[in-house]
Amino acid sequence: MRSCIAFALVLVFKIGFAQSPVERYFEKIRNNSAELTAFMAQMPKGGDLHHHYTGSVYAETFLDYVIANDYAVNLQTLEINPEKPTDKEWTTFSALKTSGALARYSQLLLMQWSVKDYEPSSGPSDKHFFDSFDKFKYASAYTVEAGLLELKNRAIRENVSYLETMFLSVPCPQTVTDLLPFNDALHLCQQTHNDSLTNQLLDSLYTALVAHDLRGCALDYNENVIKRLHQGLAIDDSAFTMRYQNFVLRFLDPVPFFKSLILCCESDQNSDLVVGVNVVAPEDGEVSMADYWLHMRMFRYIHSRYPDVKFAMHAGELALGMVQPEELTWHIQEAVYVAGARRIGHGVAVPYEQHSYDLLRHMAREQIPVEINLTSNEFILHVQGDRHPTMLYRSFGVPIVISSDDAGILRTSLTEQYVLLAHRYPDITYAEIRQYVYNSIAFSFLSAADKQRLKADLDARFAAFEAEFGK
Repeated sequence: MRSCIAFALVLVFKIGFAQSPVERYFEKIRNNSAELTAFMAQMPKGGDLHHHYTGSVYAETFLDYVIANDYAVNLQTLEINPEKPTDKEWTTFSALKTSGALARYSQLLLMQWSVKDYEPSSGPSDKHFFDSFDKFKYASAYTVEAGLLELKNRAIRENVSYLETMFLSVPCPQTVTDLLPFNDALHLCQQTHNDSLTNQLLDSLYTALVAHDLRGCALDYNENVIKRLHQGLAIDDSAFTMRYQNFVLRFLDPVPFFKSLILCCESDQNSDLVVGVNVVAPEDGEVSMADYWLHMRMFRYIHSRYPDVKFAMHAGELALGMVQPEELTWHIQEAVYVAGARRIGHGVAVPYEQHSYDLLRHMAREQIPVEINLTSNEFILHVQGDRHPTMLYRSFGVPIVISSDDAGILRTSLTEQYVLLAHRYPDITYAEIRQYVYNSIAFSFLSAADKQRLKADLDARFAAFEAEFGK
């Protein structure tokens, strides 16, 4: 009965009864790309919660850096090297400028460092995307200040008031070679799915790792990276807020993975600017797939040590054909039921999950939102339209937030994600889209006081925006 009433109410909105001026205008223009883009550009968009710092900086920023510092470029592979090799296949950017070839090679680098002018014949789209990070690493490592300011200024222009960006994996030079035998022991537990012994090993490994002064590394990172950059660049202001997620890399062996997870949690627990922990890298990678069971139990264990640390988790960023079909059936539920994820990133494989209806009901009941990334899922997974589970999540009442993922590499924006949402899913009303915007603040990992402040700001922004349509 409830579902019937809900659909009836949606129908009332769709046919025009009791619609506000902004709702009527939205329905009028939702099939016109230019008008819809103008509308969404001006609409307040709250927060972007699934946001990778490095992948969100546009490649032009990295290109400007290597040109200004006259790096060398390999004319065949387009590799970049600050050391300026003297082999004949290498040349400097100043030499390219002198010869008149700078514009050509600049364009080629932008195409390699992002999806600009991507041609499917050049190789798999997912490989092109994930390889981009390593190709611009020499530039991205030295442009953090410029990158953060770029993201802040772009967000303000785009009417985005909050970024919760996956920033860095906490560095720590402490060697843990004495603990490497734990790798084999943990892998053996994984082979037999021995939960009890896994917990015992993690307990011993945790004690041993903490003795290596990981907390000191985390505190140094908080003070000399996060706080220095955030305060030094005046990232926060009256129009904008930024907070940071630390992340662990999926392709690490068990001991360095667990070490990194502890570092991330120590950093989070001791900083007001770090608000959560995530796990990144291709989910279909060899280690990612082989160690997924173990990774989820590491997150579960670490939650017992750091109960106040919040986890968002890439899970179900998979599509049929990428992996064996049975591998599509359990990743999201492991992230939710075992690892304790408070938000799920992507979640595209949810239709294939075993007992998917029970999982969706649980996510709705426990208010575990899904972070929808439409451009990313289309380019990397080739999933769009009704193959994408947006409407499945909606039908079960799972909270939805709209995010950009890696807007720099993907050459997109948060505005474009809302445009695609309105175009592709005509049953989604303006009122629902408005709710998704509010969800981006309500389900952020911000403090209660910051959420209240940003919600009040969002109220004022929407009141001003919607008043335009009643004139």
